[in-house]
Amino acid sequence: MAPIRPPKTNPSMMDVARRAGVSIATVSNHINGKGRLSEATAERIQKAVAELGFVRNDAARFLATGSTNSLGMVVADLDNSLFVDMAHGAQQGAEEAGLRLLLGNAACTIDRQDDYLHLFDEARVAGLLLAPMEDSLAGIERMRSHGRPIVLLNYQQKNADCCTVLVDNENVGYVAARHLIEIGRRRIAFVAGLDYYQPVYARREGVRQAVAEAQGVTLEEFQTDGLRFEDGLAVAGMFSLRGKDELPDGVVAVTDDIANGLAWGLHSDLIAKVPQDISIVGCEDNRSAQSGPVPLTAVRLAGVEMGEAATILVLEELNTPPEEHVHRTIVLKPSLVLRASTASATNAVTPKSRTPIDR
Repeated sequence: MAPIRPPKTNPSMMDVARRAGVSIATVSNHINGKGRLSEATAERIQKAVAELGFVRNDAARFLATGSTNSLGMVVADLDNSLFVDMAHGAQQGAEEAGLRLLLGNAACTIDRQDDYLHLFDEARVAGLLLAPMEDSLAGIERMRSHGRPIVLLNYQQKNADCCTVLVDNENVGYVAARHLIEIGRRRIAFVAGLDYYQPVYARREGVRQAVAEAQGVTLEEFQTDGLRFEDGLAVAGMFSLRGKDELPDGVVAVTDDIANGLAWGLHSDLIAKVPQDISIVGCEDNRSAQSGPVPLTAVRLAGVEMGEAATILVLEELNTPPEEHVHRTIVLKPSLVLRASTASATNAVTPKSRTPIDR
C-alpha cells in the first residue's frame, strides 16, 4: 500500500493578515465572529483566506482557550433510522448554539463504540451525546473524569453520573400490544432479539403487561438472533411449519426491520395474509415502516426530539458551574402511527411485490 502523503502546511493567521493588509487581531475577530468590520475589510480577509487556503486550527484554539466548539455523538447503529433521527435532532440543536456535531457510528459493536469515545476524548470535544445498545459505564466514567459532560439517549445506565433522555420503552411495548388487543386479536406473539439490549427487555415487559390485563388473550414469545430484516424472515419460516389455526393473529415486532421481514416472509411464502390473518405492529416507526411489503403500523419513538433534548441537557451542563449542576432525566412518551398492517380485512392493502434485496 502506498504511503499516505502528509497534509500540506496550513497557512497561518499571520499569513492571512499580511495578504489582507490588516492586523492578526482583525483576522481573528473576523474568523471568530467577534467585533464589527467594514464590508471592505471583511471582503479583503475572505479573499486572502480563499487565495491562501487557510483553515482554522481548532487544536491550537483549544490550547489557547481550553475548549472547542464541537460536540461528539456516538450512536449504536446508523442503519436504523431511529439513530439517524437522533443525530438530526442533535445537529439542529448544536447548530442553533453555534456548535458543530461530530458523529460516530458504533455499528452495534462495543469495541467500535469505545474507539469513538477515545477519538472524541482526544479531540477535546466540549461534550458528548451517547446512544448505546449496551452497558457503557467505563467509557462514560473515563470521559467525565476528563471534565466532559455526557448525555445518554434511549438507555438508562445504572450508576452513571450523567443526564439522560429516554423514551418510555415499556410503554412502547404496552401501546403496541394494547392496539392489537383492541382490534380483536387474541393470540399475540412478541418477536424480539436478546434482552441483553435494554430497550428489548423493556418492550417485552410492556407487551406482557398489556396481555396480562386482557381477558382471553394469550402471548407467545419468539427469540431472534438479531434485530434486522433477516431475523423477521427467519420467524416467518418458523410460522410456515405450523397449521393456520396454530399461528398468532397479532404480532408485536421489537423493531420495524423485524416486522418488515416477517411481513415479507408471510406474503412471499403464502403463509398468511397481513393484516387479514395476522396483524403486525413495529416498535420504532423508522424510515422502513412505509417501505415494507405492507405499510407498517408502528409505535413512534420521537428520535429527532430525543436528539434535541439531549443537546439542551449537555448545553445546560456546559453552562452551569459543576457544583450547581443537577443531572436530569427527560422521558418522552411514544405514540401509535396507524397503517395498513393492522387495518381491518375490508380495508386491507395488497402487499407490494418485492424481494429482500430491494429493501
